[in-house]
Amino acid sequence: MKLMKIALAGLGVRGKYWAEVITRSNRCEIVAYIDPNPAACIRMIEQYGAHPTFSSVESALASIEDVDALILANPPIGRESQIAAAVSRSIPMLIEKPLALDLEESERLVGIAEAANVPLMVGLNFRYLAVTRETRELLKAEIVGTAEFGRFTYERYRDGNRPDLNKYPLTMDQPMLWEQSIHHFDLMRFIYGQEPVLIQAQTWNPSWSMYESDANVAAIITFDQGMIVNYQGTWQSGWAEPHFEWRTDCTAGVISQQHQFGELFYAKHNDPTLTPVELPPHEMWITETTGLLEAFTDTVLDGASLECSGRDHLMSLAMVQACAISSREARSVSIKELLPAEFGHHGHAT
Repeated sequence: MKLMKIALAGLGVRGKYWAEVITRSNRCEIVAYIDPNPAACIRMIEQYGAHPTFSSVESALASIEDVDALILANPPIGRESQIAAAVSRSIPMLIEKPLALDLEESERLVGIAEAANVPLMVGLNFRYLAVTRETRELLKAEIVGTAEFGRFTYERYRDGNRPDLNKYPLTMDQPMLWEQSIHHFDLMRFIYGQEPVLIQAQTWNPSWSMYESDANVAAIITFDQGMIVNYQGTWQSGWAEPHFEWRTDCTAGVISQQHQFGELFYAKHNDPTLTPVELPPHEMWITETTGLLEAFTDTVLDGASLECSGRDHLMSLAMVQACAISSREARSVSIKELLPAEFGHHGHAT
């Protein structure tokens, strides 16, 4: 069986999870470690075995002859030359979200890959959670009718100074939106099967925040088939204990996800209590990343349709940018202001 040979760039928090799932896979292998920090390369060699190390994607791809895929788990800065290096060799890419910290730049990066017909997948791992797939199926089966409105609450005190967390969000613009809400917006599109049309948002930074820019956001999001979602995302909660609930109100009941990795329930209109939905065992950060890797491998080795494409990702990035504009200018923002109307014909979340 042919193994997909992967150059892994970015050996921080996400890079370690990628190394773990690649090592466990029977269809993939690592052929290079890429990180500007030599200590990170040494740690990876000690844990996952010796492979050639490089300080940049460009130097790695100029040196390695036998490589089938590139995974970018590095910060979303300076990726154009990295993508260009991969495209010049027709090497498919899986890139951690967000693709870039600006919609215009992201469109340009997607265009580079599409012009060369090179697959570019975005690392939206939460799509591959069992709870995500089961929620989608509950809605498709209309167990509690048709979804009409939702409330998505994510409250967390993210200590950006912890040694096991990336540090760049401390100084970036709108860290909650670009680093966390991007996942939530993608999940809304994926599960509801609808695209956003209008967003009203407010972002802010509490007095105790360690982040230079706004770490909290509240938004009302209207979708093209009438769905309305009340969203609150918090990286600087006043309580260290995290809280998550995604409730969807439907014509005949509700669906409630009460943990970001599981705990799914539903109730019909007159039910006195919620009914739990059985989910398979889950290894946090590993199970869903494995699903993402398997989908990418199917595309690269078997020619399967590309999931989580860069083109599709642009709509979720537009939601992020719409929130930032809405807060800054104190107005509702139409997605049409940011993306062309024809986007939905080839960018809808699937």
